[in-house]
Amino acid sequence: MSKRRSVMSDELKAEFARELGVYDTVKREGWGSVSSKNCGNLVKLAIEKANRNANQQK
Repeated sequence: MSKRRSVMSDELKAEFARELGVYDTVKREGWGSVSSKNCGNLVKLAIEKANRNANQQK
């Protein structure tokens, strides 16, 4: 299986995981142990922040 390049840095993913309260799970068990609901929330948070940053740059 080929390794895909991540769109978000590990630091950014960790920051979002802390905001969502799942960082301890990620640190202890890895991303595979995070529920799909929380992964979806992480993506939603990333999109919201990206949109805010884009709007501020206009």
